[in-house]
Amino acid sequence: VVLVESGGALVQAGGSLKLSCAASGIAFRITSMAWYRQGPGKQRDLVASITPRSTTTYVDSVKGRFTISRDNAQNTVYLHLNSVKPEDTAVYYCNVIGARDLDSWGQGTQVTVSS
Repeated sequence: VVLVESGGALVQAGGSLKLSCAASGIAFRITSMAWYRQGPGKQRDLVASITPRSTTTYVDSVKGRFTISRDNAQNTVYLHLNSVKPEDTAVYYCNVIGARDLDSWGQGTQVTVSS
């Protein structure tokens, strides 16, 4: 599995950002995907997930602000971040749903929200 995340940046609170993740080495079209994030000094947590048919779930802290989507033709999953807050500052990773720390991960993409 190879996962390449991109799109992270420094953004002001209230701003927007779009993250992308290109996946290879998996049967992307039939795989549920997810975005995770790891804030400073914190564990990596699930943020949002999307099934092959684009049914989505979100953790409460990002509901109404983040949107996960996918392009099965491009083997890519996206995360749109809107109305970002300083507490959204983290390294963001994508992976299959249920991925564990010992599984293969990409390098992640850094999102920093300034107040």
